[in-house]
Amino acid sequence: MKTVFIKAGLCLVLAAAGCSDGGAAAPAARGHLATPVHLTNCGLPVSVTAPPQRAIALEQNATEIMLSLGLADRMVGTSYQTDPVLPELRPAYEKVPVLAKLYSSREAVRAANPDFVYSTYTSAYASDAAGSRTDLATLGVPAYLSEFACEKPADATQTVTFDGIFDEIRDIASVFGVPERADKLIRDQQSRLDAARGAAPTAGPSLLWYYSGTSTPYVAGHGGVPDAISSLLGARNTFTDASQKWPAGNWEEIAKRNPEVIVLADLTRGGDGDSAQSKIDFLRRNPVTSKLDAVVAGRFVTVPGSSMDPSIRSVQAAELVGANLHGTAR
Repeated sequence: MKTVFIKAGLCLVLAAAGCSDGGAAAPAARGHLATPVHLTNCGLPVSVTAPPQRAIALEQNATEIMLSLGLADRMVGTSYQTDPVLPELRPAYEKVPVLAKLYSSREAVRAANPDFVYSTYTSAYASDAAGSRTDLATLGVPAYLSEFACEKPADATQTVTFDGIFDEIRDIASVFGVPERADKLIRDQQSRLDAARGAAPTAGPSLLWYYSGTSTPYVAGHGGVPDAISSLLGARNTFTDASQKWPAGNWEEIAKRNPEVIVLADLTRGGDGDSAQSKIDFLRRNPVTSKLDAVVAGRFVTVPGSSMDPSIRSVQAAELVGANLHGTAR
């Protein structure tokens, strides 16, 4: 586990007590934490002496983790929704102000007067977005970043695991003084993973995890969520020998490896080869890919694009893929 030092925010405002019904417990008490929470997060100290009351989640994965912990009543902002919010979290999400369609700007973040900021992506803390965590710290605002996406690669956890995702959930719950909610959420997620693994075939097929692009396809390499799911299900990630998590592939090499199943990221941003259907259409008309065994047999599995990044949605991707593996191995 990490260590985080979170100072008092710009202004602690006690929020109303109505908690979301997004699968979480009742709101936590508004008093001080039993002891200050000290974490070292991506090489920076983050510290809180009282549960934050005016938090901002800078993108969807962070937002959904907070909502799953029943923290909607502690949030004064969210931004960068890439997929429709999970149905069970929608009522809670609708109570949170949306600060920007994409990343919140420095001005929008400061205007919301937060006492805690959270993102699972480094890009949310860019100078043209919310600004660096160091800058926020000078304003007395602690900022958390997923350990899988640290500003300095040397500080980051190099291989994504579900235990690592669970550690992040525990960190956020500890900051807000609701560790029992993390325990409940993690038990549920682990139970679903166990069920997905138990339902998978003993000898799983080879999987191509196709994220985006047509002229240059971006596929899953070693160390990311797709690799973790492949291992969990006893399957083989076709490009696990690549050193990058998301290498740029080429169709000739993919044809040589001839994956048995193609897992498609369904992205909503509208670019070339983003949606699952646009990927399928391309694969079927391209002279090289149309001959792949998986394409000929129609062995496609669609998962939300955000579930291929470390998040509470990653369990859903494991379930969707696992349910479609039987009878696919050569």
